[in-house]
Amino acid sequence: MYDKNKIVAGLVIFIAIVTFPFWYNLGNASSAPEPKLSEKAKVAKECVMPKESIKSEHMQVLDLWRDTVVRDANRIYKSGSGKTFNMSLSTGEESCMGCHESKAEFCDKCHNYASVNPYCWDCHIAPKEKPKENK
Repeated sequence: MYDKNKIVAGLVIFIAIVTFPFWYNLGNASSAPEPKLSEKAKVAKECVMPKESIKSEHMQVLDLWRDTVVRDANRIYKSGSGKTFNMSLSTGEESCMGCHESKAEFCDKCHNYASVNPYCWDCHIAPKEKPKENK
């Protein structure tokens, strides 16, 4: 019991070292990036689902679309508002990449922030980025 002070000091130092990353970064978290919308998406003001739902459930929607297209040969999706969309990742008028033209500005920003690596482009051809116009 003569080393009581050393043990307490050692525990305090240990706890300080173990918790250092948590309290050092307290309040320094960055906010989630806001995906850049194309002009077409801004004009449409409508996606296949409401904004908050599609943000959290887009992978489930894409999985459902994949199964529907491959297994049932159905390529048309009808949204809750009655508008139809082409169930495709390709660049088409009424498809995901039709409105969200830049994979780097739309998909990659959020996926990099969330540190996820989706497998969409393992099967699909990644869209080519359009060169930026100089103004």
